[in-house]
Amino acid sequence: MSLTSASLRATQHASRRLGALAPVSHALSPPHRGQKRSLNTQPAYEGHVPLNWFEAGFLTVGSALMALANPRRGDMVAALGDLTSGPVLPRLRDAMLESAEGRQILKDRPRVNSHTVDMDKLALLPEGTFGNAYVTWLERCGVTPDTREPVHYVDDPELAYVMQRYRECHDFYHCICGLPVNVESELALKFFEFANLGLPMAGFAAAFGHLRLTHAKRERLFREFVPWAIKCGSSAQSLITVYWEKRWEQNVDEMKKEFGIWDPPEPRWSRPLSEAKAAAAKRQKAAEARLQEASS
Repeated sequence: MSLTSASLRATQHASRRLGALAPVSHALSPPHRGQKRSLNTQPAYEGHVPLNWFEAGFLTVGSALMALANPRRGDMVAALGDLTSGPVLPRLRDAMLESAEGRQILKDRPRVNSHTVDMDKLALLPEGTFGNAYVTWLERCGVTPDTREPVHYVDDPELAYVMQRYRECHDFYHCICGLPVNVESELALKFFEFANLGLPMAGFAAAFGHLRLTHAKRERLFREFVPWAIKCGSSAQSLITVYWEKRWEQNVDEMKKEFGIWDPPEPRWSRPLSEAKAAAAKRQKAAEARLQEASS
């Protein structure tokens, strides 16, 4: 009986010790799979959509198929870009950190749209400046800077901004290279971007986008534009490090020389340059009239 009592007291004592240690061991133990999943699904920034590995894989395949079937589906093209850019974005961010201009971009986090860029002010700049060239390019191509999809599927907020920066500066690349927005010129720029930045989405578009071209256009693309894009893109400065908004008043030719960019083969434009310049001049006169009204 004394042995039984002693065993019972020892068991009760051990139980009390385990009970006291239970909260500590629970706090030190790794979270359950379900707990980790609930933490990871909290958005890291506005518009962020966290995905698990299955969701990311399913959306990657689906967006790739949709982008091939209909390249005008900007949401699917953007989703594929988000989901496949993971290994490259840290390298682009590091390139920005190594450049004074790039570091300033990451600090300021500027956005490019019609609300942040004063088009009237750019129209007043002299011909030959980057700002004037950009306004003229927009007029000639009939596009606006407001068509870029926001980033949703990049988990790290800083890397998400790097992706957004690339996306919103895409038209600057068109402008500085002198390329319109038709299919063959867009593909030429994708080859350039893949050589310059290494983004998988650009490589995907370059590898499969040409299948939608006619034989004659595909032949010219690979004979003339692709050699230019690969050679120029691989040797030029990484364009993700350029603070374009600080260079509106700089001469375009000087910028191209600084970045190591030379003109591509003559592309096919849907609108004559004279019409675009006339439209830009009209915008300039309207901007001057508004300035005079404001000052009077």
